[in-house]
Amino acid sequence: MLYYLFTYLNKAFDFPGAGVFNYISFRAAFALITSLLITLIFGKRIIEVIRKKQIGETIRELGLEGQAKKSGTPTMGGLIIIAGIVIPTLLFAKVLNVYIILMLISTIWLGALGFLDDYIKVFKKNKEGLQGKFKIVGQVGIGLIVGCVLYFHPDVVVKERLSKATTDNFSISNTGEKQQTTTPAKYADKPSKNLKTTIPFLKDNELDYGKFISWACDDCAKYGWLIFIPMVILVVTAVSNGANITDGIDGLAAGSSAIIGVVLGIFAYVSGNTIFADYLNIMYIPYSSELVVFIAAFIGACVGFLWYNSFPAQVFMGDTGSLAIGGIIAVFAISIRKELLVPILCGVFVVESLTVILQVYYFKYQKKKRGLEFAQTHRLFKMAPLHHHYQKKGFHEAKIVMRFFIIGIVLAVFTFVTLKLR
Repeated sequence: MLYYLFTYLNKAFDFPGAGVFNYISFRAAFALITSLLITLIFGKRIIEVIRKKQIGETIRELGLEGQAKKSGTPTMGGLIIIAGIVIPTLLFAKVLNVYIILMLISTIWLGALGFLDDYIKVFKKNKEGLQGKFKIVGQVGIGLIVGCVLYFHPDVVVKERLSKATTDNFSISNTGEKQQTTTPAKYADKPSKNLKTTIPFLKDNELDYGKFISWACDDCAKYGWLIFIPMVILVVTAVSNGANITDGIDGLAAGSSAIIGVVLGIFAYVSGNTIFADYLNIMYIPYSSELVVFIAAFIGACVGFLWYNSFPAQVFMGDTGSLAIGGIIAVFAISIRKELLVPILCGVFVVESLTVILQVYYFKYQKKKRGLEFAQTHRLFKMAPLHHHYQKKGFHEAKIVMRFFIIGIVLAVFTFVTLKLR
């Protein structure tokens, strides 16, 4: 909103300094600072309100060290994260940008879904929370909305690159000095609709969803949305559930999400800049650079929340926060056409989810083959998800979290490297 206000003041009255709001870097920086201030200052007050309402976490007995001390810790702290994202975005972003609208809808939708789950657990005293099938319906619903908007909205376009930037050989200038000239990349005059996305390790670095269905008939590529939209639903559901599973020990989900957010922010910035997009050989996506403001607020909210969520946690984010941050990461990655990099970038979420799946199916397999008693004593992991496995092995949760952060940083760097590995 401030963007529109200061743009008006700049045009109508030539207001001193108002033009600075045209710079994405300035607005992103202030969104990050504002988000940090909101989570740090108002976060404490929200925690106090939650504590007075006795909205505490009921901890299941899992036989983990220090687990009993966590009982009664305020939950629903995801409200702090959502406030830290939504308020700065409304203040500093172009709120009429289709990508910003989509991110705000996704944040509030999944935050509300998680809040409903937390509400049932805390106030209805039902440890199971919202039934899994209703969670899936909510995740599929927002995935369907995101997929349809990204395919059908006229502002969601890319500019095809017609030629790469080239550096000419050295030539002799009029003064007799050697000089080297660079011919910039050429892009199509008009943006176009397509279903291309970035894919790692391949030479052209792009994949068109339309190709998956083009074999059926000569004109079937235009029905590529039949592949694209289910893919969006899958990514949104998988990543939001992955973040939810990862939120099991103090600071792990928030810190991992902040690392992922930094990478996505850089991708959004370069995707909206023709020079950087050409250098990295990725698509130029008009209007996508505005997402940098949103992701800056997201990073600030996650880091600010860590102030209270790091060991020993003063508040838990609950499903209100974990479903929201997972959904944000998924929708953001899809919007900048980087969803196929998610398995690498979100490797911590992926591994955490896989350990749960493998644990369940291995247990069922052993139970069917060798009986219940054998299955209970011969589990694949001591406990799932993976962070609980290491807790069972005697590692302190603060050490587990820090090592997962290091792995997350390595995966973030490797995600960048994949753009040049073809």
